[in-house]
Amino acid sequence: MKIGVRVHDFGKSNAETLAKQAKAVGFDGVQFVINKAIEGESGKAGTLNDEKVSAFKAAFQNEGLDIAMLGAYFNPVHSNKQLVADNIAKFKEHLKYENAFGAGFVGTETGSFNDDKWTYNPLNRTEEAFQEDLRIFKDLANYAESVDAKIALEGAFGHCMFEPKALKRLVDEINSPNVYYTLDIYNYLAISNYQNYKEIFEEALKLFKGKIVIFHLKDFIIENDALKQCAIGKGLFDYDYLLKRMKEEAPNAYLIFEGSKPEDMEFSYNFVKNKLENI
Repeated sequence: MKIGVRVHDFGKSNAETLAKQAKAVGFDGVQFVINKAIEGESGKAGTLNDEKVSAFKAAFQNEGLDIAMLGAYFNPVHSNKQLVADNIAKFKEHLKYENAFGAGFVGTETGSFNDDKWTYNPLNRTEEAFQEDLRIFKDLANYAESVDAKIALEGAFGHCMFEPKALKRLVDEINSPNVYYTLDIYNYLAISNYQNYKEIFEEALKLFKGKIVIFHLKDFIIENDALKQCAIGKGLFDYDYLLKRMKEEAPNAYLIFEGSKPEDMEFSYNFVKNKLENI
């Protein structure tokens, strides 16, 4: 399995510098969120063109790195509907250029009625939330099909698709061959359920079977009665178990470090690489 990194976790810079930093650790590829990674870039609709996309692609390609996913994360249920429309246009432009980037997917999460906080709101778990997500992502899936691009959707405990069953229903009702899953088990956890993470993970593997294209890798500790992210390999996750099951169920999926600190990257990369080699 290939190991990648959300490249803006190294900080905002230029593509060449970020590519060199990722390669120096040993990563095979990146998750590329243009506005968060590149100085002076917004990633908004109208800002991409063939020349710019070719330059970004070359920067990573020259270091032997894949672009596993383009991040165009947005909140489809945000109360600012002009912002939603702008982000839909941005997402479509990313889909339009997905193949030119050599990227595998364009990815997003499913939003929250808490707007920019992306946290739990009771409305997230309503049929209204589901139907609004369905309306927007069905449109994006239709567009993806028209430009031969692929979408990766990701659920989270505090978001509209708050459990694996909800996200499975959404993807089933979108009913497109161009929509896949990103699975981040940490995202589905809270203080109320984290001890059951293996059961939740197994449920997601079963529900998403055959369509998991990215696993986000994180780790965590419990601090002040809350989950706190920490370096991969220094937390509570049983990575012998997790990586074994990932490799068994989705051997072609990309493993992407998300939220790692630069000073932890080398340790965590070696930790994951060694585990994979001994499975």
